[in-house]
Amino acid sequence: MKNALGRELPEKIGSYKVRPYSGTYENDAVNRCVVSNRKPTLRPASGTKLLPTLEDAIKATGLKSGMTISFHHCFREGDKIISQVLTAVRNLGIKDLRFAPSAVVNIKNPSIVEFVKDGTITRIEASGIRGELGDAVLDGLMEEPVILRPHGARPRAIESGDLMIDVAFIGASASDDYGNCTGQIGPNACGSLGYAFVDAYNAAQVVVITDNLVEYPCNPVSISQQYVDYVVKVDEIGDPAKIGAGAARMTKNPRDLMIAKRTADAIAASRRFVEGFSFQTGAGAIAIATTIYLSERMEEKGIKASFSLGGTTSNIIDMYKKGQVRVVACSQSFDAVAARAIAENEGVIEIDNAVYSNPYQKGCMLDKLNFGILGALEVDTDFNINILTGSSGEMMAGLGGGPDVADGADISIVTLPVVRGRTPSIVPRVFTLCTPGTSVAMVVTEAGIALNPKHKYYEELKEDMQAAGIKLTAIEELCKLALSITGVPKPIETTDKVAAVIEYRDGTVIDVIHQIKRK
Repeated sequence: MKNALGRELPEKIGSYKVRPYSGTYENDAVNRCVVSNRKPTLRPASGTKLLPTLEDAIKATGLKSGMTISFHHCFREGDKIISQVLTAVRNLGIKDLRFAPSAVVNIKNPSIVEFVKDGTITRIEASGIRGELGDAVLDGLMEEPVILRPHGARPRAIESGDLMIDVAFIGASASDDYGNCTGQIGPNACGSLGYAFVDAYNAAQVVVITDNLVEYPCNPVSISQQYVDYVVKVDEIGDPAKIGAGAARMTKNPRDLMIAKRTADAIAASRRFVEGFSFQTGAGAIAIATTIYLSERMEEKGIKASFSLGGTTSNIIDMYKKGQVRVVACSQSFDAVAARAIAENEGVIEIDNAVYSNPYQKGCMLDKLNFGILGALEVDTDFNINILTGSSGEMMAGLGGGPDVADGADISIVTLPVVRGRTPSIVPRVFTLCTPGTSVAMVVTEAGIALNPKHKYYEELKEDMQAAGIKLTAIEELCKLALSITGVPKPIETTDKVAAVIEYRDGTVIDVIHQIKRK
């Protein structure tokens, strides 16, 4: 069968039943049902929830083979919790688990691939996978398809009962012995625990893991004792120096700086760039440069933003300290400066990922966003976005909040070069469709800016860009230019086996990724 975007889908993949994407918010009714798996936390007779080891905590939760475990990814590449927990699980002989972190990080020694190969993990659900695990999945490692969801779809799946978590393991840089915990203080602070809130609120059992046990009550507190069943102290939970690895970095590439400058100029040309506007820029190389240029445009015009949203970098904190942003709403901290900023600044606040990006409730913050900057690996002539797979089909990134920001922001802007190396970034048809083009307002490249004629604010943007003297280019012309430089790429060969399923915000299937045919 085909979904509304013309992507061919099987009706069933392993035990996964496919609901094809039929248009934004076509499934509102089914997704507004709230189901909680949480069991009452029993008051411990000893007056403490602290247990000696991870093995003790795992046994206390009653975790059994076939259940679902979850983690947050706030330590990103610096995470040291997942491998410790999975090793303890394996030592206890527990197998056939559904591994459902908010995102998969590249852990080593041992890697997640080893836990899949030995049967500890048999199913994976996350926002994205890459590195060794991503390669292995696309090589056919798993019998069941990996389920990939954008950040806003994960709390939707948990609250609607699509993803029921049996045990959530929550890393915290500070915790007391009763479970009050945070990521804002301590020697290994990761900042916002925004992606862990929905797990704490809905998992049947919650285990807090810390390397910094503090006197009761912990202050500040991100997750309250009322949601926590057990606490374990370990030697080290993560390396905050690696929080930004692979994500937050400032570019010196003249091409990327040109794209960033054009993006800031396009925002400044919009009639929505006024006192009290809101924005989200992200942590990619071009996005960080855009943040710096945007700060300059705000200073030139003498305006301030009401709030910035989403993952936060040191550049956003700099804007806050200069008085350019009233509130920094932080669902994730992308570097060490941002990680410390919540505890140190009144207007830098920690927000629940569900409040940030889940549309299936009484309002998420993305509904109030004016400008959202998105990265992409590919964009096609229908403005559809590929965030996941590279030129040879390999997993390069995660869905993250990209589809959520594109849909929620008034003006969503994709920033990318026309080509990367010998690979076109503007193509006739993306290999993997992650974000529908109807939610994309604008594509900015070093070769020109293209507006989407099908976007709801196309006429407004066209008038604003022309009034500012910004030249516009058709997306088809950018595609033609890209292919004239690289030639037409050889198609990626795949097998019939579906390795991963891409869900949209509403839980319907927007695309699938087939196993790559290796030579």
